[in-house]
Amino acid sequence: METAIRLILDREALARRVAELGAQLSRDYRGLEPVFVGILKGAFIFLADLVRALEFPVEVDFVRAASYGAGTESAGVIRLTKDVELPLAGRHLLLVEDIVDAGYTLDFLRRHLNALGPASLKICCLIDKRERRRVEVPLDYVGFVVPGGFLVGYGLDCGEKLRTLPEVYAVDMGGESCTP
Repeated sequence: METAIRLILDREALARRVAELGAQLSRDYRGLEPVFVGILKGAFIFLADLVRALEFPVEVDFVRAASYGAGTESAGVIRLTKDVELPLAGRHLLLVEDIVDAGYTLDFLRRHLNALGPASLKICCLIDKRERRRVEVPLDYVGFVVPGGFLVGYGLDCGEKLRTLPEVYAVDMGGESCTP
């Protein structure tokens, strides 16, 4: 059975919003020499576009966490599989995420990174799926609020597939795999 996909965010909407976020971050972080930390794997495309939209250079690092649960629902048990390599003590840190749904992973990473002593820690996400939130996390910069649906493209994946689509789509898998 084929996977049905429906366009949610086109290239123009993504580029426009990333440029707006870049301008806002450029104002907010001017002169602070921040570190932007992307959450792997989904945030890498958004993070790359975001740092190119800034008016100054930033240092970039990555973290990766694994969530354990049955099916598509997280059980809330998180394990760090790749930590930051840059020293963060006293630095201004922006944690960059592709999509925030239940909030378990982001809450875990926020607490972990705060323990490293940054001067400040804020969160930027491309997509906020508020209706799925189980743990409240502060989101300082949000690209889009998108209700419902399983999303792919622009870094978001389904079983490591469809991540390279240049736009964001909702997927109706009909209980099947992620083959378009």
